[in-house]
Amino acid sequence: RVHVAKEGGRDAIIIDEIPYQVVQSNLIEKIVIASREGRIPDIADVRNHSGRDAQTRVVVVLKKGADPDIVEKQLYEYTPLQSIKNIDWKLFGKTEKLYAKRYEEETNLKCHLILDISSSMYYPAAKENKIRFATLSAAALIILLKKQRDAFALTMFDDEIQFSSDAKSTTTHQKNLFFELEKALGEVPVQAKTALPAVLSSLADRIPKRSLVIILSDFFQKNENHEELFAAMQHLKYNQNEVVLFHIMDEKTELDLNFNTQQIEFVDIENGEVLKLNTNSIQQQYQQSIKAYLIELQAKCYQYKIDFVPCNITEGFDKVLINFLIKRSKMH
Repeated sequence: RVHVAKEGGRDAIIIDEIPYQVVQSNLIEKIVIASREGRIPDIADVRNHSGRDAQTRVVVVLKKGADPDIVEKQLYEYTPLQSIKNIDWKLFGKTEKLYAKRYEEETNLKCHLILDISSSMYYPAAKENKIRFATLSAAALIILLKKQRDAFALTMFDDEIQFSSDAKSTTTHQKNLFFELEKALGEVPVQAKTALPAVLSSLADRIPKRSLVIILSDFFQKNENHEELFAAMQHLKYNQNEVVLFHIMDEKTELDLNFNTQQIEFVDIENGEVLKLNTNSIQQQYQQSIKAYLIELQAKCYQYKIDFVPCNITEGFDKVLINFLIKRSKMH
C-alpha cells in the first residue's frame, strides 16, 4: 500500500505495506537498482523509516518536478511491490506459471476540451474578456476531472488547430495543459480567423467513442459556414459522444449592441475591417439577426441532443461547472 506525501519539502511515495511474500530489504534494494539503472529515473533518495512506530515505512523521495503517478506505476512494474492480487490466475490455471498483470490506467471518462483562441475571443480589449473566461473555465474543469480520476484532453484552435493533446489524467499532463492555457491567455493573436466546422470535422474521428466533448467558443463565423458547423456537430454525435457547447459572449455589447455612445467605430479583429456606425440606426436589425442565429443554433443542438449553454462573461463561470457536473452525473 502506498500514498503520496511531502518529505523535506519534496513529493515522496510512502510504502507502508508490502506483499507478505516480499522481504523488505530486498524491495529497497530493487528500488535502488531500478533507480540507478534508469528504469525509475525520477527517484532522488530511498529511506527506510521502518521501526517500532510502523512495521513498514519506506520513503521514496522524488526529484523536483517528478510526477508521483508515473513513479508509482514504475515501482509496481520494476520492483516486487506488485501485490499477488495482480496475478493473472486464469493464465496460471492454463500454464501453471505466475504472471503479473501489467498496470493500466483506468479512468471513468475521457473528456475533450475544445477551446476557441481566434481573435474574436480576445474581445473586449479589457482584462475581463472572453478568452479569460474560457481559459479559467477550462482550467477549473481540468481540476474537477483530475479529482474524479477522469482523463482530459485539450485542443485549441483558430483557423486551424494550434495545440492538441491526448487524454490523460496525470499531474504532469495537468501542469502541461495549464501552461498552454496560460500561454493562450497572454498571447493576443493578430487577425486570427475562426474555422470551427473544419476543426470539429478533423477532431471527430480522432476523439474516442463515448467521450464527453466540451466546446468553449463565441461561435462567431460567416453565415455560409452555419450548415458546415451543424454537420460537424452531427458528426461528433454520430460517434456516440456527449457534446456540450458553452456559448461565450459579452451579452451587453455583443447580444444587445448596447454601448454608452451612439457613434461607434467597429474594428473587425479577425480581418481588420473598420466600420463607423450609429448604433441606434442598426441596433434593432442587429438584435434580430443575432437572435435568429442563436435560435437556429439552439434548435440544431436540441435536434442532435447537444447541450447548449449561453455564458455571459460578466457573470462568472459557475454556470460552466454546474452544467458539467450535471452532464457528468448523467453519464455515470
